[in-house]
Amino acid sequence: MELIKSLKGISFDLIFESFKEAFMDYEVQVNKEELQTMLIRRGFNPELSFAAFKDSRIISFTLNGIGVFNGKKTAYDTGSGTLKEYRGQGLATEIFKYSIPFLKEAEVSQYLLEVLQHNKKAVSVYKKIGFEISREFNYYVLKNEEYRPIKKIMQPDYRIEQISKTESESMIKFCDFNPSWQNSFDAIDRNPGDFIINGVFKEHKLLGYCVFEPVSGDVTQIAVDKEYRRKGIATNLINEALKYNKRDSFKILNTDTNCKSITKFIEANSIIPNGRQFEMIKQL
Repeated sequence: MELIKSLKGISFDLIFESFKEAFMDYEVQVNKEELQTMLIRRGFNPELSFAAFKDSRIISFTLNGIGVFNGKKTAYDTGSGTLKEYRGQGLATEIFKYSIPFLKEAEVSQYLLEVLQHNKKAVSVYKKIGFEISREFNYYVLKNEEYRPIKKIMQPDYRIEQISKTESESMIKFCDFNPSWQNSFDAIDRNPGDFIINGVFKEHKLLGYCVFEPVSGDVTQIAVDKEYRRKGIATNLINEALKYNKRDSFKILNTDTNCKSITKFIEANSIIPNGRQFEMIKQL
């Protein structure tokens, strides 16, 4: 019989082994270092994360991040999985139901997740337990050698410099949509040393910026002041970021499908969407 309990006090090695096995049939694999980096960025809280155990083995799990989203204390599903031989038994739903009283006790008022649109079974399950679609996201993954950006030379009085997040107040004004949980400034703040932030300046004026995570190859944020768009700033920022990439591919995740500016820019650089996700929220 399965026992559902918190992951407080459970070794990371045990969590990683279960994660690796649950996602062994996925196209993109992560190693232990990459999983640790991902969980830190997403605010993983073991005490408010839960799993089903059989003997001493984790057979199904939900790894929750805890933080603030749209002004509310939020639990974020940073990774849910079930070992192949235990799928179809409703374990993920049981873990979710088990977690609710603990999340409420911790004053969490909403639950947030993202799910691939083509995973119709999962989308249906989430809707049945009260989740509603809040946004649709595109996601892009491209091999470095396949990247064919449009050639744009910036004006000679523009320069690229590495900057710190102290510029974030002016940076966020450049964004055309609210970043997703994992791309937010809160996520970046959880381990700022993992990110490189480059800005384009004209004299002392910041014109655009790009936040990049070399370990994952993730273009976390990219935005340009509306007055200075279509001048090669964003393309040159991505080109600069990729010089630090530690993977053979890079990705741009969770761009809002309603934001035509980011979609047109990405696709102008010959980067085609790999698919779409739903962002879904349930009020607790």
